[in-house]
Amino acid sequence: MSVPEDTEARRWTAKRRSALVLSILRGETSASEAARQHGLTVAEVEEWKERFLSGAENALRSKPLDEEAVKETEIKRLKQKVGELVMDLDILKEAAKPYLPNPSRRQTQGES
Repeated sequence: MSVPEDTEARRWTAKRRSALVLSILRGETSASEAARQHGLTVAEVEEWKERFLSGAENALRSKPLDEEAVKETEIKRLKQKVGELVMDLDILKEAAKPYLPNPSRRQTQGES
């Protein structure tokens, strides 16, 4: 009995991920459609696409970065993303303050 090609049991090898990213880049499908069709998240597919394009860019450099430099570049990019997310979270926390109960006010009311 053969297993259907698009089952979740199939492993997402580099070759298979590349084929999916190429179909997105060619306009044959979108990231959201590919994610839905294969039981992936859009974030996973977008990450594969980013990594694919980053690798392609490095391959086309006149002096390609070595593996360590590529890792350092990715670490720098991820640290920037974490910083952006922390700032977004801080902004959301500040904006939510008027809608959250004030614990210090409850303590003073309960003590009276």
